[in-house]
Order: sequence, then structure tokens, then C-alpha cells
Amino acid sequence: MKLQPDRFDTLAITGHGPGWVAVNGEPVRHSLVVSARGDRLDWQAANFEALTPDHFESLVALRPELVVFGSGERLRFPPPALLRALVGQNIGVETMDTPAACRTYNILAAEGRRVVAALLIDAETGSQTG
Repeated sequence: MKLQPDRFDTLAITGHGPGWVAVNGEPVRHSLVVSARGDRLDWQAANFEALTPDHFESLVALRPELVVFGSGERLRFPPPALLRALVGQNIGVETMDTPAACRTYNILAAEGRRVVAALLIDAETGSQTG
């Protein structure tokens, strides 16, 4: 699905499909973090089962007001222990499937919110669409 950003002064997710997302038109086939403030970072999580507290702790440094967690092609909620660092810093967390997280991130970023999208791209799905 192709998405059009309303604002062009921030990173936007401009498309997504099974095993990939596009950030400002560039396809990415691995898990990543996108910040409305302009950060795009690789997120070293091959799949949902590989997530650890360190994955979410790394997001605190980006100083978001909200993290939109895209759990992959289907909705899966991380255990509360994984989110402890974010909750402890009063950073909101919303969990949804990755396609919904892409759309939600774009809306919030266009509103000027301090939002971070942490998007899980399953390594197996990404390699199949390669």
C-alpha cells in the first residue's frame, strides 16, 4: 500500500507490504525505528520472539512522548516486562500490527507529535519478498 505524507519536514512511512516498509520512498526489509524528529535506526529484532527489554530500552534515548509498536503482520502484545523502561519514563506505548502502526505514525508525525514507530519486520517474511 502506498501512503502519502502530509508534512515533508519529517520522516514518513510512504509504503508497506508483507516483509517491508518504505521510509521516504526507500524500501527497508528489516525491523527498524523511525522517529518524527528524523531518526531512522535499524532495530536488531528478527521476529517477535527475539524481543528483549533492551529493544525497548533503546527507544528511551529518542525522548518520544509515544511509541507506536508494530508487532508484525498480526497483532501481538509484548509482555509488560519488555515495556518497563518506557512505562517508567512515562512514555506511552500503543501496540498494533505493523501496517496499522505505519498509518498511525504518519498521522501523529504530521501533527507534530514526538512519536517513534518501532516496526517489527519478520526476517523470514522479508527474505521471501526479497
